[in-house]
Amino acid sequence: MPLPLAANRLLTSAVVAPLLSPRLPVPVRRRLLDLTGAVLPLPRGTRRATGALGGVPTEVVSAAGPVTSPHRILYLHGGGYVVGSPASHRALLAGLSRAAGTPVHAPIYRLAPEHPHPAAVEDALTAFRALRIAGHPARRIAIAGDSAGGGLAMSVVLRLRENGEDLPGSIGLISPWLDLDCTSPVLSRNASTDAMLDPAWLPDAARDYRGTTDPADLRPLDAELTGLPPLHVVAGAGEVLLDDADRLVEGARAAGVPTTYRRAEGMWHAFPVLAGTLREADDAVTELGASLRTDCLR
Repeated sequence: MPLPLAANRLLTSAVVAPLLSPRLPVPVRRRLLDLTGAVLPLPRGTRRATGALGGVPTEVVSAAGPVTSPHRILYLHGGGYVVGSPASHRALLAGLSRAAGTPVHAPIYRLAPEHPHPAAVEDALTAFRALRIAGHPARRIAIAGDSAGGGLAMSVVLRLRENGEDLPGSIGLISPWLDLDCTSPVLSRNASTDAMLDPAWLPDAARDYRGTTDPADLRPLDAELTGLPPLHVVAGAGEVLLDDADRLVEGARAAGVPTTYRRAEGMWHAFPVLAGTLREADDAVTELGASLRTDCLR
């Protein structure tokens, strides 16, 4: 049963948020965040399998019931490019699988600081291409992600277009982190209302991920968006990265990209990771999954 909103906010700020702080050693943060994700409830009958996509370790999360749909979701987890894994996001993956009616493939892409850019982009591209080689047409694959994973999803789509490859059928982004320069005034303005993310932590993560390069992959807000697949964005109106979502949606709509935007009042960064315990998270995941399914089966 979902918990009250106030309890979820307290859980997020007291338990989850500290695990994102750079004050803790990276290995400790990774391990504890995975353990926290493991205690979140999953829909009854959820199945998990491990494997690889093009050599990239991948977890596949499937809701109860037979797999009959021809579409698939490639999901890129958040965590500032430094922490996070399918384990930390398993409740969200399971909820998305149930809503979209298809398995969700979550690559365990390489993380910074050990593996700075472009390692994560290369792993995500490899996973997408492996799904295609396995027989799934690009238009039947949705690519989605939250926070840093949302930025990574945009980087992958833009790289595919740059290479002249077929694009996915749909894009789903939750609280995407798109401005690695961390210049928005919303970062400080919403610092007191975001239960998940402290803006002071972002520059360290951006530096670790960027490494010594600053290519177009790191600036999706500056990209030409015309011709991209349908875009579905979820963000909390009280989160520090709200401006990233707002600017992307504005640019996508101006470019003629079919776009939906769930800008949830009273919510914080990446709140859908609490699917199964927060009603607002369940509603957002249900809507996002249905949108991805519709696009890919059109």
